[in-house]
Amino acid sequence: MDEFIQNEFAEFWITNGILFFIYKPNIIITLKTAKKIVEDRLQFQNERIYPVFCDMRGIKVIEKGARDYFANEGSISAKAVAILVNPALTEGISRFYLEINKPIVPSKIFIDEEEAIDYLEQFK
Repeated sequence: MDEFIQNEFAEFWITNGILFFIYKPNIIITLKTAKKIVEDRLQFQNERIYPVFCDMRGIKVIEKGARDYFANEGSISAKAVAILVNPALTEGISRFYLEINKPIVPSKIFIDEEEAIDYLEQFK
């Protein structure tokens, strides 16, 4: 692991040119929370752009305002995003997010971690 930080919502680090972003368990994301998460990530990235591996399996609830914010401002300084989900709980929500919110960078949903990382390799 090259660099690592965490806040009350997630842990993130950079390894082999990919930014890994893992939400902590049972997180509820409001618009205010989303803004804090993006602010911390951008500060951590220090104006560098990365493909982002986002593990959403810890999210319990994500409000509409937060989804809208992530689709635009949340994609700043990301080349692409691979979203790892728990198929039983968050896959439907994530697919809805991609179809309705239309993120500004290439984004794809995965249930397999290796496939998600393989997808991001093309954006390094």
